[in-house]
Amino acid sequence: MKVQDVLLKAMAKKITWWAAAEILGVTDRTMRRWRERLEEDGYSGLADRRKGKPSAQRIPLATVEKVLGLYRETYYDLNIRHFHEKLGEEHGIQLSYTWVQKALQGAGMVAKRHKRGPHRRRRPRRPMPGMLLHIDGSKHRWLNDDRWYDLLVILDDATSEIYYAQLVEEESTRTVMVGLREVIESQGLFCALYSDRGSHFFVTVKEGEKVDKQRLTQVGRAMKELGVQMIAAYSPQARGRSERSFGTWQGRLPQELRLAGIRTAEGANRFLRERYIEEFNGKFSVPAAEKGTAFRRTSRSDLDWIFTVQTDRVVAQDNTVAIRDRSWQIDKTRFRHSLAGSTVTIHEHLDETVSIRYGPHVVGRFDRKGEKLSKANPKERRGKGGSMEAGENQKQVFSGSHTPLEISQKARDSHFPTAPTTGVGDAKRKAKANAKAKPKPKAKAA
Repeated sequence: MKVQDVLLKAMAKKITWWAAAEILGVTDRTMRRWRERLEEDGYSGLADRRKGKPSAQRIPLATVEKVLGLYRETYYDLNIRHFHEKLGEEHGIQLSYTWVQKALQGAGMVAKRHKRGPHRRRRPRRPMPGMLLHIDGSKHRWLNDDRWYDLLVILDDATSEIYYAQLVEEESTRTVMVGLREVIESQGLFCALYSDRGSHFFVTVKEGEKVDKQRLTQVGRAMKELGVQMIAAYSPQARGRSERSFGTWQGRLPQELRLAGIRTAEGANRFLRERYIEEFNGKFSVPAAEKGTAFRRTSRSDLDWIFTVQTDRVVAQDNTVAIRDRSWQIDKTRFRHSLAGSTVTIHEHLDETVSIRYGPHVVGRFDRKGEKLSKANPKERRGKGGSMEAGENQKQVFSGSHTPLEISQKARDSHFPTAPTTGVGDAKRKAKANAKAKPKPKAKAA
């Protein structure tokens, strides 16, 4: 019913004024005021008397024009929350977020939000830092042009703190290893790593099925050697915490790079390291539920060998090994004449150098062009077993590990005669030896 119909029924005493107030959803006091206005002025008395008067909370027109002008000319690609922060931080304009949102949407500068999807229950955070780390990449036009880059981010599940963020050409085994090694060296070893089912993380035999945890990728092998558990996510919603973080990155980082005048990936990575990661953590990280940390400082000295792309190959008869169109010549070693037919491991390091190992022995090192490195890097000279490289360094191992026994040259007893004996002393010793060698006579019976 219309308001007029309800009031007419109350005036005709078909319903009480209290029932009319309940039907219209107003209080008894409001209904009494309406009744008095209706009796004095008729239906025109029911009109809202505030119409035509400016609100006491109204924003000045000059401020409205300045806000819309700033967004149109300078901050046109920022989201509403980011633009609201810039108004207060850079221009000293203190307005509510709701007013800024309605003003931009009313002016047609920002589209209204879509209806939210189905309700999902959020997975609780881990209680301490270092218990679970998220790693993921987001492909986007981060530099505000036609170039696409992957932003590789590693964040903590307990606090949402960013430990690593860099722009790379493509998310791959090598770029992931670089990020993981940097986090391990700066923060320490962590308990578990949460990622999608990318081919550099897991082997999925059939699309849509579970990953094969028995067949390890290079990243999986490195994490297993360090004792880090790997957890696979089977949907983007399962990685909601990192996905929401990337929504924030995409809504802020390109604009910050544009305002800073950065046009190169190298400059963007330097900007991330020196400034923006700390600023991002200051705004969006949260305190952990419990005190303490699950990070543990690593005592491993073989990270140069763990974070490598490892491939096993059989040495050919000419003592060469090859991967696709690349081939390396293995020189002669001191511990074995030839390695032909033996299985060696080719380590492709993150700096694009290559090392070839036979067991604990490094039998060859090459630069990124395939040229042999004459001298070993002191930090990489010793492998997991502590063995040095072949060649001059190997000579030091053999010469130092075989020290001759210091045997005295004094005369010592011998069971074998070495020279004819002469002289009185020699004759006495010979007679005494013959007497001891004769058998003793048996005693006669009584």
